[in-house]
Amino acid sequence: MADALRSRIRTGELRPGQRMPTQARLAQEFGVDRGAVREALRILHAERLLTNVSKGSPATVALDPVPAPTGPAAALPPPTIGGLAPRVAAAFGAPHVAIDALCLTSVSLTLAIGEPLRQIHAGRLNPARIDVRVLLPSRDIDLAFPAPVELADGSPAGASATGRLQRRWLTHRNAQGQVLRHNLLALRATHGVDVHVSFRALPFTPPVQLYLLNGAEALFAYYTLKRSEAEIDHEQVELYDAEGVRSTLFAFERGPGLRDSTFVEQSHLWFDALWETISSELVLTD
Repeated sequence: MADALRSRIRTGELRPGQRMPTQARLAQEFGVDRGAVREALRILHAERLLTNVSKGSPATVALDPVPAPTGPAAALPPPTIGGLAPRVAAAFGAPHVAIDALCLTSVSLTLAIGEPLRQIHAGRLNPARIDVRVLLPSRDIDLAFPAPVELADGSPAGASATGRLQRRWLTHRNAQGQVLRHNLLALRATHGVDVHVSFRALPFTPPVQLYLLNGAEALFAYYTLKRSEAEIDHEQVELYDAEGVRSTLFAFERGPGLRDSTFVEQSHLWFDALWETISSELVLTD
């Protein structure tokens, strides 16, 4: 969300001094809760792109927004939260949009698709067909992460903590997938787009996230594990969790470069093999 709003400010779509949409409107547009909206606004405020973020009324675009980075800093691979959205938006410029994703949950893809959906509703994009396939971990496996940290004496954390973490992840996986599917399928009724969204379950925890766009791009990021603490069912649980949205996103494109083209081709073959062999039907329910 922060990346999409930042882009609107950089391009002048949101002008200096203009009020931002309300938090309620942004939450509805991006399919997230108010907490996510506030976090995105805080990020842009820290970058000095917004003012009046905590004044009670909608934030305002800064009168003199900080320019986008140039030089070596701009050439570094971006984090997933910032790098995926513009590439997904560009993919939606094709008449037939085809997106394959392998991930722990579909949160990054759900956020990234928010901007092209807005562009479609605004009449600036008009795809005829959209096919989205998503591979997610099965609810029936023991996840490698998130997972409770072992106790200090070396004995494993109780099954209770593991079960609570599994239920929290499952709720998050299902909610993000449902939002993604609902937002895309709504285009059938509103714009007559031929939309197909499919999910299948993997028998393992993916250590990476992979996004394949229109057969031409492969975007790849590692899940970075970190030790953290979370409140689950009113109890503090120490856990190893995956940092996905801020992991560095590496991009590979079909073209004259043999290395990149081969990576894109092999990524498609790997995804198709998983989809057609060891994955199983996935139903996004509790």
